[in-house]
Amino acid sequence: MSTTSTSAAFGEWTAPATAKWLIAAVILALFVLAAAASAERKDVTRGFPGDEVAHASYVAHIQHSGDAWPVLASMRLLDPQTFQFAGEANYLNHPPVFYALLAAIGPKLEGRPQALLAHRLLGVALAAAGLAALLALGLTAEFSRQEFYAYVVPLASIPILVPLACAVTNDNLAFLGGALATFGVWQLVATGRGSWLALALVGVVAAGWAKLTGLLLTAAMVSSVFAYLRWRGRLRWTWTMAAALAITLAAAPYVIYVMQYGSPTPETPAQIALLHDGARAAGWADLPRKSFPAYLAYFTGAFIVDWMPTPDARSALRYAMLAVPVAALACALAGLALSLRRLWRRHETTLDVVVLSGALALAATFALHVGYSYGRHVATGWLLDAYPRYYLPLAAIVPLAGLSLLAAIDAPRWRVALLAFLIAGPMVFHIFGGPLGG
Repeated sequence: MSTTSTSAAFGEWTAPATAKWLIAAVILALFVLAAAASAERKDVTRGFPGDEVAHASYVAHIQHSGDAWPVLASMRLLDPQTFQFAGEANYLNHPPVFYALLAAIGPKLEGRPQALLAHRLLGVALAAAGLAALLALGLTAEFSRQEFYAYVVPLASIPILVPLACAVTNDNLAFLGGALATFGVWQLVATGRGSWLALALVGVVAAGWAKLTGLLLTAAMVSSVFAYLRWRGRLRWTWTMAAALAITLAAAPYVIYVMQYGSPTPETPAQIALLHDGARAAGWADLPRKSFPAYLAYFTGAFIVDWMPTPDARSALRYAMLAVPVAALACALAGLALSLRRLWRRHETTLDVVVLSGALALAATFALHVGYSYGRHVATGWLLDAYPRYYLPLAAIVPLAGLSLLAAIDAPRWRVALLAFLIAGPMVFHIFGGPLGG
């Protein structure tokens, strides 16, 4: 199956493969340098993300106790100044696989604030590997030079990617897993080679062991691709067996949590206290609860706003800049509709299959996320669950959907206009949308 590309019509725009590799190398190098520099100077108590102390404390607890599968209620938070354990309980309820990995290969954290840098650099390595996988997708696809730019520039301009990369957080492993899964399914659909399925399934396991949203996103995308391959008579039974085994392995930590705590997302005393105390401090606890439609509207708006987190009050310019991601999302939705039409007419390409599969995974996860968060809002008044970083494992789907829209436009003037927006828009938003704290 060929990938969608308009290189033939715009052959004079096609850059040599070496030029694309150089561009990708420069993007990756700049990302690593920016993340490493930020890792060295970042204040653990300020900026984005705001929960690095909790993640570092999880690692330190495993190092201190030697228990690779700790009882969640037994964990405590480190003092952010001394890195000695304080009396406050840790509220994280993620599986311990990621934290046990850092505990094993990173230096001891307890009582050693200076050791945080080494653990942060491990996060930089994970995120850089994920970005490299997404860049490799662009290099191996049949994209023209402009299409390649329209794909890689939005990825390189993700506002929250560098701040997450330079922090101790399981989001970095989830991002790597999602990138491997996306690259793997692209190549599986394009080539039909089972070795690429193996890469995709490694990504599912990595994302799943990092966090539940990583499992939902990647497993749903791979399952959707399998449904397509079965529809087209291209699915092998050995692939089905391998995928079932990998997804079971990826889901194993949550099965254990269900047996231990009765839920894949355990509500520990510290987690419950965080919600109740935070809602009271913010003044939400005593307010009337929102209806579900009102909450959905609030959640969606907060999701868009937090695509560029900022510790400062937003100026009119910063709010105006939010039109850029909204427009990019509108382009992606239009591309999604066009991919669906091509599939219906049996004219689909690899791009269409991956866009549709990724979009289904994103939509399903978003629906579950909203439903789960609304339950917490009704119970406590809590209103801080719309975190875009949960969806970074499938970050490539939006620019790919933009390329799907581009493939349907033949008029040169409109193509140039859309290309200009897809390439320049993310950079403009990153520059003028507002600085990240820390």
